[in-house]
This record gives sequence, C-alpha cells and structure tokens, in this order.
Amino acid sequence: MQETQTNNLLNKKVGAMLVATGILSKVMALQEYALKKYEITPEQYLVLSIIMDAGTELYQRQISEITYKDRPNVSRIINILENLGLVRRIEDVNKRKIFKIAITQKGIELRNKIQPTMYELRAITTAGISNDDLEKTLKILEKMQLNMMDKVKLQI
Repeated sequence: MQETQTNNLLNKKVGAMLVATGILSKVMALQEYALKKYEITPEQYLVLSIIMDAGTELYQRQISEITYKDRPNVSRIINILENLGLVRRIEDVNKRKIFKIAITQKGIELRNKIQPTMYELRAITTAGISNDDLEKTLKILEKMQLNMMDKVKLQI
C-alpha cells in the first residue's frame, strides 16, 4: 500500500515538474528575447531553426509534427516569418496549393544571431547538471513521450 501511494505521489509530481519547467523555460526565453529586442519570439525561432536544421524545405505538416503544434498555429507562425522575409513558400511541383517552406538568407542570418542566446539559456537551464545526468534525463523524457504517443491523438 505504501509503495502505491509513493508511486502516485511521484507520478503527480512528475507532471507538475514538467509543466513548471516548461513554463519557466518559456518565460525565461521570452524575457531574454524582449531584453535583446529580437524581432521574433522563441516559438518563431524554433520553427526557423527546424527549417534551417533540416537542410531542405519542409512542408507545413512536417513542421507541425516536429513541434507538436497544430497546423493553424504553424501557419500563423509561418505567415509572420514570411512577412518578415525570414522564410518563403515554394510551390510543390506535384500539387497545387501545397507549399514547402524554405528559410531565406535573412532568416539564416537572424537564426545565427539568436543562436548564441539560445545556447546561453540552455547553459543556465542545465547548470550544475552532469552530461551523464542530462543524457539520462533525455532518455527518460523520450521514454515518457513514447509511452504517451499511442494514447494521444494530435490534431496535426
């Protein structure tokens, strides 16, 4: 009986800690972006970075799947990035009304300008945590995601 109560308490705490950590991370990044007067948000940077890291154009659906964001949200982010000249839509040769999203030179430059800040924030977040502990944490989080994937129906 005692072990079940302990497991329930730990399970409740894991969820709360994940949520709190995510919120603190987001707020810290938003504050730093505002301080440095970046013209995009951390969420927009993430999309920009995903496209650049892919090394090729991506479909909006692919970006949605990578970020776990629904298509309307990703579409809004892409529209903002396109209006700023950071990405461009490329018509798909096989289908009309379907576009690939590509990063522009201006987008590459802005991503490269912001990237050191992201590394700084990551260093603050992981200060005092060994590489071994970080690797274990990532493996645990990956396992948790896999545990949930079959149970969650994402509207992507």
